[in-house]
Amino acid sequence: MSSSIIQSNQYYADLLVHGGTVITPNGEERIDIACSEGCIVALGNLKDAWQADKYLDAGGLHILPGVIDSQVHFREPGLIHKETIEAGTRGAVLGGVTSVFEMPNTNPLTLNESDLNAKLAIAKQQAWCNFAFYMGGSGANAEQLDKLEKLPGCSGVKVFMGSSFGDLLADDDDILRRIVAHGSRRMAVHAEDEARLKVRKSIVETSKKVTDHPVWRDPESALMATKRIVKIASEANRRLHVLHVSTKEEMAFLAQHKHRVTVEVTPHHLTMSAPECYDRLGSLAQMNPPVREQVHQDALWQAIQEGVVDVIGSDHAPHTLEEKAQPYPQSPSGMTGVQTLLPLMLDHVNAGRLSLLRLVDLTSSGPARIFGIEGKGRIALGYDADLTLVDLNAKRDIHNDWIASISGWTPYQGKVITGWPIHTIVNGQLIVENEVLVGKPNGKTIQFLDV
Repeated sequence: MSSSIIQSNQYYADLLVHGGTVITPNGEERIDIACSEGCIVALGNLKDAWQADKYLDAGGLHILPGVIDSQVHFREPGLIHKETIEAGTRGAVLGGVTSVFEMPNTNPLTLNESDLNAKLAIAKQQAWCNFAFYMGGSGANAEQLDKLEKLPGCSGVKVFMGSSFGDLLADDDDILRRIVAHGSRRMAVHAEDEARLKVRKSIVETSKKVTDHPVWRDPESALMATKRIVKIASEANRRLHVLHVSTKEEMAFLAQHKHRVTVEVTPHHLTMSAPECYDRLGSLAQMNPPVREQVHQDALWQAIQEGVVDVIGSDHAPHTLEEKAQPYPQSPSGMTGVQTLLPLMLDHVNAGRLSLLRLVDLTSSGPARIFGIEGKGRIALGYDADLTLVDLNAKRDIHNDWIASISGWTPYQGKVITGWPIHTIVNGQLIVENEVLVGKPNGKTIQFLDV
């Protein structure tokens, strides 16, 4: 039926969610949510006055604004033996994620309009959640970035100062200045100093021990790059977003630059620590930047408490188990994460490390605010009907056979979690019901306010 029309004193909606505890800008509220044509059209005590094509009983559940994962690598095109847009977004909705920003290090790299359009064409047919794609910032396209970053479906510019290849590696200050000078949107950056990494790689080439991964890619490598890019961005008055911050030193520095710089942390840096994770998991715990010692993880949690951290992104970056089994350091860095982001963070909520309201700020309202996403990030009239329904008391074991990724594994195999996504609603349609995928891909291109 059409949205919220009145006939005989009765309102109609496509979907009515009732009986749950809703996280709104006011806090926790026991209200119902009416959704029509992809939008939230009413909030309140609605069950008696409204009829709907679909009723969803949310009794005992908390209803969050749809989770936004602003850093995923879905590997398509070119690397679909590791991941695809379809499988990656399927994992996203099973994990309660309703929107994703995908990264440009595919094959071909995402460096121009045709590269972006190729990804959009796939996503419009196959994505289970909403989507946007980063444009890679490079010396090859620097002077075009002010136009490229404003293309429909582009989430902005992503710069790799280290840990990349070909035209996507931007480790030279002159190239970085060219990139920063051409554009106005918030620019995302992977900050590791490539020159220092090259010099120090002999450490692991000699030891061949994955436990030395955070020794090779040491805190100074991250801090040097972060300081460089913050200085360059400041000179040009460019807004900056530093991805997967992993060190105590970076957090102390970034806390002094919050007027223009936003900060992401990841669940793996908040959940695992060295050397235990490498002893237990080997290269399955290998990421760039590395999972580090407990003193750094403690600093990340302190930065969350102090408001330095703006968002949590998964940095979902899968490789196959066969690739991961190569002898270190030939083994590639990366792990699955989009599907486990919310369960892991709900487990941290239950452990008292952060509040549910702070989690919503980090995974919904925070990304919407700093990236200027239209119509997402809060449960309010007129906003998109992207909803994540969770049971804070549910206990589940994470297992590889639950993971939708083409790669088929998670470093959290066997981990017991308290707090779990139960239903996922994307654009007003129930996509995951009682933890089971239903319906069909319903993702739409994310819209932005500053383009």
